[in-house]
Amino acid sequence: MANFVVSQSPDDLSSIAKEIVLEGQTSKIIAFVGELGAGKTTLIGNICHYLGVNEYLGSPTFSLVNEYELKDNSGIYHFDCFRIKSDEEMLDIGWDDYLQQNKWILIEWPEKIKNLLPEHFLLVNIKVDGNNRRIEWEML
Repeated sequence: MANFVVSQSPDDLSSIAKEIVLEGQTSKIIAFVGELGAGKTTLIGNICHYLGVNEYLGSPTFSLVNEYELKDNSGIYHFDCFRIKSDEEMLDIGWDDYLQQNKWILIEWPEKIKNLLPEHFLLVNIKVDGNNRRIEWEML
């Protein structure tokens, strides 16, 4: 069953980030769906800060992936798949290798690589409603 919350302000996102991390810690793979400008990158930034990232770099639209090291020797890979045109493009950058590591994987535009997603991951859907955001998440 999906969890959801309505966010009325970016100030709400730190508590939402904590809930999402707690839900996603079994797989450490979280996919974010939402229209352009829905707030995927902003929510991911809050998740990164919650996990211990001090300097969040924003969305890796052109570099495809940003990597962050965490104090516990784990880390985060933040993927922005908006510009991906084929599964082969992801495989060429070592997608399978990323999946084998015990690090958080946060994915914007997962629909671009739906055939490559693992069997189990947390899906976060952000829906725009005026100035509010309905943020839903469930483990698949």
